Amino acid sequence: MFRRPVVQVLRQFVRHESEVASSLVLERSLNRVQWLGRVGQDPVMRQVEGKNPVTIFSLPTNEMWRSGENETYQMGDVSQKTTWHRISVFRPGLRDVAYQYVKKGSRIFVEGKVDYGEYTDKNNVRRQATTIIADNIIFLSDQMKEKP
Repeated sequence: MFRRPVVQVLRQFVRHESEVASSLVLERSLNRVQWLGRVGQDPVMRQVEGKNPVTIFSLPTNEMWRSGENETYQMGDVSQKTTWHRISVFRPGLRDVAYQYVKKGSRIFVEGKVDYGEYTDKNNVRRQATTIIADNIIFLSDQMKEKP
């Protein structure tokens, strides 16, 4: 049986990949996030003229840590930081379900991607915005009552 060391095989593969890459770039990347939390506000549905509607709501995440000399023995002050995330739902079916059933206080799990964009505010100032584009929402609380 013919055996080559793994290093030689990897070198040959890398060499081959670099030769192929010079003529054709096929590289995969991943933009995927997951959020778990309680909704901070009831969703709103917005529609800009000529564009599809979007359902928007906010979802906080909390980070907690202990500060002090002896962190391993549970001594010290507990600090907490809350970060708010803007969730946008564009998919037609999911957008409507989110608008109808998500409400303030609902515990949900959101999967999607991060989107960085710019917009001009009312004072004509350019601002940056980070948005989570949701492509899946899982309801974890039993608050699935339809809005009136």
